[in-house]
Amino acid sequence: MDRGSAAGDPFRFEISYDDLFPHIVYLNDLRHDPEKAKDGSVVAGESGLVSKWRMKDRMKTSSVAIVLCLNIGVDPPDVIKISPCARVECWIDPFSMQAQKALDTIGKNLQAQYERWQPKARYKVQLDPTVEEARYKVQLDPTVEEVKKLCLTCRRNAKAERVLFHYNGHGVPKPTSNGEIWVFNKRPDWALAAPSSPVSSPTAAGREAAAASATSAAAGMRDRILLAACGPEEILPQPPDLPADLFTACLTTPIKIALRWFCGRSLLRDTLDPEMIEKIPGRQSERKTALGELNWIFTAVTDTIAWNTLPAPLFQRLFRQDLLVASLFRNFLLAERVMRASGCTPVSYPRLPPRTSTTS
Repeated sequence: MDRGSAAGDPFRFEISYDDLFPHIVYLNDLRHDPEKAKDGSVVAGESGLVSKWRMKDRMKTSSVAIVLCLNIGVDPPDVIKISPCARVECWIDPFSMQAQKALDTIGKNLQAQYERWQPKARYKVQLDPTVEEARYKVQLDPTVEEVKKLCLTCRRNAKAERVLFHYNGHGVPKPTSNGEIWVFNKRPDWALAAPSSPVSSPTAAGREAAAASATSAAAGMRDRILLAACGPEEILPQPPDLPADLFTACLTTPIKIALRWFCGRSLLRDTLDPEMIEKIPGRQSERKTALGELNWIFTAVTDTIAWNTLPAPLFQRLFRQDLLVASLFRNFLLAERVMRASGCTPVSYPRLPPRTSTTS
């Protein structure tokens, strides 16, 4: 601020803009400061500054194998069900139609749910003998040899890309203490080669994650990602107002399950009609629609939670490297919150840091 002397006016002052409004740096991250490019942490590229945080090693999930061992009408020998209990699988009541038709419908629904997140992947579905051979291979209650053939085919087709293996064992015994999953007649003791992303939703599914952690030093384990519905000694929640495949519902239809879960806990639950959720217009991939806007908000919230709670390398690997894996881990944050409220703890490999402030 300078005192002026124009026209002999002793009371005239010249005040600069910077005197009134000191310069405030809003963009002060490393990548926004050209001067810091000299230390090597930021380098100049053809399109401007490119910093270390930018993802270089992209990965793509090109094959999805879905194995459903439901054995509708027969309860597993090591699971005691309450009455009434959860029955819905992929938003289908398997007892509302003939068992074979229910299996086909559930398999097609789950495939469609995954296709919303990764429409270009190759999908192979095995349910509880081959009933059709079209674009997708559909089998019912597969044996170990059928599952092994499925995994080998997916691994061969994917080449160096990632394979997602989804397993629902609600109609077979719990995984063994060694993390081996059951199918019909025999148990598989072979592994799907990395890179892979197993998603498991039977009771005691955490035994698979525990086995993965115990062998994390083995070659290729770094490229494996596993999501399991509950801890090693836990059983899946069975409240009749929630789906039997609650974990799968959280991972593949997060908006629907989040709204239904909220309606059941809201003080206005007596006036809320859960059927209204089915009538929300639009598609989750179109932001201009109501459903798309909800999905956009959900993505922003979960990404923010992950960004503020995960180490940067882990965030980059899980939320930026692979589009399908990123979607599943966003939805996994919802699964943690929903299933913890029912006394169940979803687990993952690699394990995520605790987020008690966001999941309580």
